[in-house]
Amino acid sequence: MYHEPLSHRMRPERIEEVVGQKHIIGPNSALYKMIKNDHVPSMLLYGEPGTGKTSLAYAIAGSTNKDFYALNAVSAGKKDVEQVIEEARLTRNAILFLDEIHRFNKSQQDSLLKALEEGVFILIGATTENPYHSVNGAIRSRCGQIKQLKPLSPEDITELINRALQDRDKGLGKWNVQMDPQLIGLIAQTTSDGRTALNLLEDIVMASDRDAQGAIIVEEEMVKQSIENKGFTHDKKGDIYYSLLSSFQKSIRGSDTDAALHYLARLLEGGDLPAICRRLLVIGYEDIGLANPEVSARVLTAIQTVERLGLPEARIPLASITIELCLSAKSNSAYKALDAAIADVRKGRTGEIPDHLRDAHYQGAKELGHGIGYKYPHDYPNGWVKQRYLPEELGDAKYYQPKNAGEEKKLLLIHERLEQLRHQRD
Repeated sequence: MYHEPLSHRMRPERIEEVVGQKHIIGPNSALYKMIKNDHVPSMLLYGEPGTGKTSLAYAIAGSTNKDFYALNAVSAGKKDVEQVIEEARLTRNAILFLDEIHRFNKSQQDSLLKALEEGVFILIGATTENPYHSVNGAIRSRCGQIKQLKPLSPEDITELINRALQDRDKGLGKWNVQMDPQLIGLIAQTTSDGRTALNLLEDIVMASDRDAQGAIIVEEEMVKQSIENKGFTHDKKGDIYYSLLSSFQKSIRGSDTDAALHYLARLLEGGDLPAICRRLLVIGYEDIGLANPEVSARVLTAIQTVERLGLPEARIPLASITIELCLSAKSNSAYKALDAAIADVRKGRTGEIPDHLRDAHYQGAKELGHGIGYKYPHDYPNGWVKQRYLPEELGDAKYYQPKNAGEEKKLLLIHERLEQLRHQRD
């Protein structure tokens, strides 16, 4: 019986054994050729959990003649780094693998710089967060390579599983596991995380019965049951989390109901209901806006229902409002108009408030000319009268550009008529 998980035992020892990531470490890649010539550049490996960042770092180390040090930024401190630097100075032939490098604060990351510049060690940093956001620019500039690892494809996961089933030393090969290729495919379709797939495989094998000859027979029901029990999570602070929220909103904006429901399902399985509700509120006003004010208002009602129900029932109103938002007419004209006005203000394009618009509700206002000449719209037919509202310095600045979409079509007609009246000669 092994003590280490199958995913740990099956970690590749050389770059030829790495599954997937052909764009980074395939036989024709520059990095592959560098390593085969015993040249390892400092690099940052960026990707979702289970894409093989740690495995790739160990495989690179196993393919070179360099000393290898591995630290995890969650548990390691400045003293651990200093000890590695002290030892590495003796040979200047070392690789330091720093997992979860984004967990180091600026001071801790800066402690690597001098030794990195002097060539005391080669740095391989791994992070689940975008390194352009989470890693100091000074570290990034000294890493010649920033490589984004992609989620493993079903074919990659299938290859990993078959390898584990056949490997007699580190895998499950000595146990004569009988498993239908369709069941392997079922696991491969369930996750793009290599670590999850291998550990799920081990759970399934350990839960399966043996036949009279001692072979382990994996049944479909056991595979399905294990997959259901495994569940799904994501790091609520990780880059994938924000990408899921972004993809959810962009799918609604693009009116793709199936994609929106897919990302909603992933977010729900990740377990962050408040973030979904906040994003739906934003979508209602950012993407639907004036084209369908009623559905924008209904978003809040749906969210209040979700908060009262809780999961799993909350998925019902979430599904309804998501589809309604997807299929609604859309307009971003309102907030775009405000953004344009804010941009002018920040550039100093403000000008003097016209005297007739100034506050006149105080003694002395008349002497200053404030409020004099103001025309009260309610005193005129249709509640409108021609007069200037913008400061003179802004001329005829235009911010709001109505869209010919949904309910905003009505606003477009009103807006056009008002523009005509404003430009009529007195």
